[in-house]
Amino acid sequence: MKKIDIHVHSRIYLTEEEEKSAIFRPGTEKLTYATPEQIRTLYDDLGIEKGVLLLSEAPEGMHYTSTNQEAMRIVRKYPDLFYWFCSIDPRCETNRYDTDLSYYINHFKKYGAKGIGEVTVKLPFLEERMQNLFRHAEICDMPVLFHIGTDNSSYGIYDVMGLKQLEETLLRFPNLILIGHSQPFWAEIGSDLTEKDRDGYPTGPIKKAGRVVQLMRKYNNLHADLSANSGYNAVTRDPDFGYAFLEEFQDRIYYGTDICSTRREKSFKLAEFLDQGLEKNKLSNSAYSKICRTNALRLLER
Repeated sequence: MKKIDIHVHSRIYLTEEEEKSAIFRPGTEKLTYATPEQIRTLYDDLGIEKGVLLLSEAPEGMHYTSTNQEAMRIVRKYPDLFYWFCSIDPRCETNRYDTDLSYYINHFKKYGAKGIGEVTVKLPFLEERMQNLFRHAEICDMPVLFHIGTDNSSYGIYDVMGLKQLEETLLRFPNLILIGHSQPFWAEIGSDLTEKDRDGYPTGPIKKAGRVVQLMRKYNNLHADLSANSGYNAVTRDPDFGYAFLEEFQDRIYYGTDICSTRREKSFKLAEFLDQGLEKNKLSNSAYSKICRTNALRLLER
């Protein structure tokens, strides 16, 4: 079965001078986004048919920033390879809580955007401008894929341990699909979490379900993105727990890679983990199919 990737980053071709002038946050100097053709090669190896091109237009994180216009250029040239989500910064235009963000969302929706993301703005979930973004996303029926950060991380919507602000947001906007991603999101799959471990990769057996599990049981509008080492670590650190989690929430979980460069990531083994789960009857055919492909198509082909 060919998979659909809910989370990928790419870039247009740059001149040598543009390559040299690019600025990155410390520690990421050589991690330039892969080109579409490089992604095609990776996708062929990983058995992926198509991916969702996510943007990083906000100043937080300072990687290769990518704009809505660049995404549209890429998708027009490679319609067989990408869907795309648009970038909407809640601080745009008037930088106020009452900005009509529906105007911008509907504009990019008209040009084929299937959702909003990856939202990396470093503001608290309950900050009034963030809430305005969620309000207009719900009005426009556009899912939001978000990156949770911490007070010390360079980017990501801020929430404290326990994800209380995320819960309040889920409660306020019951018709908005919110797709969770990042270390501070996935670290909360287990309850044995410390503040020190939030922005990392907790290891070992999960003795008791954490807040992510609790919130997914309580709120049907919370979905989950398995991409990157954060998602891979969450479901593989305790394989039996991980497979049970995938089975329980099979209707709201998406396979993903979070390809940010041409290097091979440990998280690419997620496909193998899912395949093994099916082969060893740890994962039903229904759950496997939904997570790898049909959940994404249901979201993207509406």
